[in-house]
Amino acid sequence: MPDTPAATPRARVRVPLRFHDGYGVDAELVTFHGLADGQEHVAVVLGDPAPGAVPLVRLHSECLTGDVFGSARCDCGPQLREAVERIAGRGGVLLYLRQEGRGIGLYNKLDAYALQDQGLDTYEANAALGLPEDARDYTAAAQMLAALGIGELDLLSNNPDKAEQLRTLGVTVRDRIPTGVFTTPHNVRYLRAKVLQTSHTLPLTELGVG
Repeated sequence: MPDTPAATPRARVRVPLRFHDGYGVDAELVTFHGLADGQEHVAVVLGDPAPGAVPLVRLHSECLTGDVFGSARCDCGPQLREAVERIAGRGGVLLYLRQEGRGIGLYNKLDAYALQDQGLDTYEANAALGLPEDARDYTAAAQMLAALGIGELDLLSNNPDKAEQLRTLGVTVRDRIPTGVFTTPHNVRYLRAKVLQTSHTLPLTELGVG
């Protein structure tokens, strides 16, 4: 990894995951020493990949409102649920990254929500607050992958920036695999903005565009 100190595994613990719809799977959670940003990111190791197989990996940014409270203003909760099952079925890792609100934090995200209620889209709201459209840096994610011995992967993501950053950091992204489309009446403007402004791979026709 270019000019970045190595991270090392700190602890590993088995955790049975159980979701509200009844799906369950056992996972291994891994914590780390030496992450570049000093945050408490966690790797969720799932499934049993075939020998020599390329693992399926998702970089999932923490979303308290969506992941925990089931907010319909985003698609984060359904994406997390889908990713766990898909990765467990094939073998790989979900990196749960402490990057609330695309890296701007929970309070700023909620301030941005208030501006979205006034008509701004998710990126315009960040800019109106004097914040980056997307403040996330994936150096720590690349460190985590290296510490787990993963140098090549298939990335479960709609976001081309994640793949580009990982490649710049020395990770081989063989393929980028889109997630499902999880629309609600409350998040369709948010998803549409992600497609039109940051080229997320979501079908526009399903979002009422085109």
